[in-house]
Amino acid sequence: MRIHYDEQLELLNDMLIEMGSLIERAIELTIQALTTQDVAAAKTVRTLERSVDNKEKEIESLCMRLILQQQPVARDLRLISAALKMITDMERIGDQAADISEITLLLAKEPYIKKLEHIPQMAEATIKMVTNSIDAFVKKDLGLAKKVIEYDDVVDELFDMVKNELIGLIRQDSANGEQAMDLLMVAKYFERIGDHAVNIAEWVVFSITGIHNSN
Repeated sequence: MRIHYDEQLELLNDMLIEMGSLIERAIELTIQALTTQDVAAAKTVRTLERSVDNKEKEIESLCMRLILQQQPVARDLRLISAALKMITDMERIGDQAADISEITLLLAKEPYIKKLEHIPQMAEATIKMVTNSIDAFVKKDLGLAKKVIEYDDVVDELFDMVKNELIGLIRQDSANGEQAMDLLMVAKYFERIGDHAVNIAEWVVFSITGIHNSN
């Protein structure tokens, strides 16, 4: 019985890795679409979002089966509960990647008011955070989870840079205002993706220690 249960827990890890790969790919395509004004890539992100939603449902179903059929001990129950919380944040990351792609489609035929520099850096940082948070869960690596939480400062600093640059462009020329606000919203979505990665890492900490920062 325990062998079968352990196999199911391993399957849970594999499914989380698959879902993580989907959202990582979504973020990568999102920033590719934005920087190159690639309409096809932006539309692909919407397809990936649906795949993320489906994977969330599959993982949720597995977690509920594990809880109802196996009556897990406290440590395993923490792990399964953390996974259920994590997939909610992962699904929202998929939503926000799709939201950025919608803005990309609106801007696809406009020349940018500035070279995109810090927004791609934000995307790269959030991919790193998402990847590491899921790795921390699978490897039960408390130190890596805490590094993800600390790394959020990098994303926040980049967001402030983007915001200040765009405000400066609006002050120079009010005609920049509409696109500047769209780009600011893009940066805000990336900041939120970073926040969701932090949430995932905090649930990893809970799965290992039984302590969540809200407690």
